[in-house]
Amino acid sequence: MSVPGKILIVDDEDTIRWVLNRKLSKVGYQCDEAENAEQAVGKLTACSTDLVVLDIEMPGKHGNELLPEIQSHFPETSVVMASGVTDTRVIAQCIKDGAQDYIRKPFTLEDVLLSVTLALEKRQLELQIREYLKNERPGLRGFFLETIRTLVNNLEANDKYTAGHSQDVTELSLAIGQRLNLAPEELEDLYWGALLHDVGKIAIDPRILNKPGELTPEEYRHIMTHAIVGPNLVQPLVNNSVVSIISHHHDHYDGGGFNQLIAKEDIPLGARIVSAADAFNAMTSDRPYRTAMSLPEACAEMQRCAGSQFDPRVVNTLMGINRRSNTQA
Repeated sequence: MSVPGKILIVDDEDTIRWVLNRKLSKVGYQCDEAENAEQAVGKLTACSTDLVVLDIEMPGKHGNELLPEIQSHFPETSVVMASGVTDTRVIAQCIKDGAQDYIRKPFTLEDVLLSVTLALEKRQLELQIREYLKNERPGLRGFFLETIRTLVNNLEANDKYTAGHSQDVTELSLAIGQRLNLAPEELEDLYWGALLHDVGKIAIDPRILNKPGELTPEEYRHIMTHAIVGPNLVQPLVNNSVVSIISHHHDHYDGGGFNQLIAKEDIPLGARIVSAADAFNAMTSDRPYRTAMSLPEACAEMQRCAGSQFDPRVVNTLMGINRRSNTQA
């Protein structure tokens, strides 16, 4: 970010406010403090603020109650939650209510700095999109979609394990969609949903994405927020079908996925297709924590999870594509 941002630190603990203020100020951010929700609203009203670092458990109105108010009255201000609350339902609701990230106390100062930096970079992109969309210039939607696609490709290119992943998932998703006789407009939505399914990972800590060992429950929750951040990022540019594909591409067919509310046929077909294509590509690719499965091993795993994690019809179609490819080879 070229210009230092203005940050408001909202926490009822004096020591935490002081430590965060000192760290963020040292790297160029302009910081202010508030010890409760009422003070925070007053300072947000009095001065334009780029980002709020927000605690949850404070006297009076809690931070998760203040969050929707900030989103409603100060929509251009980003929010990063920093709290000791570990309830996954609270964390998921904060992300759904618009928080860019959720950092669990006790945190390291480097974790906070990284989260703030990523949140402000994402905010800058969103504000640019809003500004250009106001002008309604011909071709802008396509321009920004291409920009986001380039951003995804660049992110993956920096990681030898995921280079080309979104493009590969897109090609496999379209092959499945064609075999399921999707209409041309449905294939168009599937194309963008598959290509942008991981765009929310621009807000995910790369150290967690590339962790060589098993993820902790907290790290897994952090990664899964990309399915919430992504739709929010592209929503001004795509239709609801594409947004739904990105939102639900980690849903399990039986309803057993992370904070999942729908199941089976209620999950958009495009999301069910991307879910299977995404998993199959991941299984057959090297990752920091394991080597790639063989094709027979990946096929066996997909079939084992058909009816639980994956739509059986989609898995059967994927297996047909794989058999045909092997025959032609």
